[in-house]
Amino acid sequence: MAEINFYNIDCIEFMKTKPDNYYNLAIVDPPYGIGMDGGNIGGNNCGKAKDYTQKDWDKEPPPIEYFNELMRVSKNQIIWGANHFISRMPFDSSCWIIWDKDNSGNFADCEMAWTSFNTAVRKYKFRWNGMLQQNMKDKEIRIHPTQKPKDLYRWTLKNYAKDGNKILDTHGGSMSIALACDMENFDLDICEIDTEYFEAGQKRYNEFKQQITMF
Repeated sequence: MAEINFYNIDCIEFMKTKPDNYYNLAIVDPPYGIGMDGGNIGGNNCGKAKDYTQKDWDKEPPPIEYFNELMRVSKNQIIWGANHFISRMPFDSSCWIIWDKDNSGNFADCEMAWTSFNTAVRKYKFRWNGMLQQNMKDKEIRIHPTQKPKDLYRWTLKNYAKDGNKILDTHGGSMSIALACDMENFDLDICEIDTEYFEAGQKRYNEFKQQITMF
């Protein structure tokens, strides 16, 4: 059974408490610095966009100190949105992950993740287009403006994590990765500094666990 630990804490301060190479893999989705805080999710004609309270957290990517600590505490890294702050990456990578969102409207068709792996570029296609999702029978409620589907994290774990790996996520947000780690049986430490998102994400995870227990 996976051990999922949630921390309502500043991730840099949290990482400072960990020794070098404590985590086998960090899968992180930090702020991109593109103003998604307080924005709308929807962007097409499929329904009314969801409004999010202004949080003021996406004005800048994390500081260099964040990336230094992340590289120190983890052996490998997958960093979403790194195309927005490529100058802060420590080295060139041959292995980028491309998430094809099968999107339309004003939002990006894809999102990109830098990785520390020395393999080829890989693409994962999963529709995430306003009210439309790839798996409408298991539709996920959007609780965060930059939420990613749990199936994207499941695919990432299956392709880049090894049995027994300990995973770190520094920006938990909607906690999708917690659901994925539970389903794929990976231990996870997950940080989220915003109390509102932390509580909503933890509630989502607890409700997921209750459903698993019931069925």
